[in-house]
Amino acid sequence: MRKSINGLVVLVQECFQRDPFEGTLFVFCNKQRTKIKILRWEHDGFWLYYKRLEKGKFKWPASGKEKGLNVSERELRWLLDGLALEQKSAHKAVLERTVI
Repeated sequence: MRKSINGLVVLVQECFQRDPFEGTLFVFCNKQRTKIKILRWEHDGFWLYYKRLEKGKFKWPASGKEKGLNVSERELRWLLDGLALEQKSAHKAVLERTVI
């Protein structure tokens, strides 16, 4: 968690082979799972969000050999709230776009 904006941009480009300017949120977690940084490009500069838990840990997914994981906005909110990415008791997403 020592890297700042420039270091995280290099990680995104070299490790993930992604464009940090595409508007995607890139989320990084420390080994203890107590700190998270989120890197985001906005039209004229980068945002760097940082959260440190005083108690508890993030339910960060198992690291395996993956170089990244795509999650929905909803799953990111769960992660930031200390929940696992898979919530069996959560309401399912509604795909229909009509109102009865």
